[in-house]
Parts: sequence; structure tokens; C-alpha cells
Amino acid sequence: MIRVVLPSPLRVIARVGSEITVAVQGDVTVRTVVDAIEAQYPMLRGTIRDHVTQQRRAFVRFFACEEDWSLKSADKALPARVADGSEPLLVVGAMAGG
Repeated sequence: MIRVVLPSPLRVIARVGSEITVAVQGDVTVRTVVDAIEAQYPMLRGTIRDHVTQQRRAFVRFFACEEDWSLKSADKALPARVADGSEPLLVVGAMAGG
């Protein structure tokens, strides 16, 4: 099981605690994890990535093992510690403004 930490607004929408777990078949990538999140929590479809383009929303960031994965290929394998469940994938709502 893959552990995922969601930002507070998404927790409210999905009615979950700070961390969820999802099952991923095959390679563990940002794409397959988000696919699993959207399958398990359909109310989150379109909140993490665009419905049509499947691209990450501008103010959403991904962190794995203290490294920013937001600009890496969504199909690149996540670190083994995320894949084996020892570390969570963090979905973070970026902040902007002045």
C-alpha cells in the first residue's frame, strides 16, 4: 500500500484524515498513485490534476523522500521507500500571493 499525505482542503473534500493509503498495481509513479487516489476517492478527480490534460494543477506539488517531484515525469518510478510504504508521497498545496 502506498501512503499519501493530502493537503487540508482535499482532506475535507474526501472526508479523510491527513494520510490515506492506496493500492497501485505495477510501477509506482506519480501518475499511477494519482490514478489510484482518483479511483478510490472520485470526489478528488480534477483537484490534483486537470480532467482533460491530466497535467498537475499549477498550485499542487509532489514530494517524495524530501525531494520535489513536481516537475519530474509523472511516469518516473518513485523512490523505493515510497513504493514499499515506508515513506509517504506528499501532495502539497503551494502558496502564492504577496
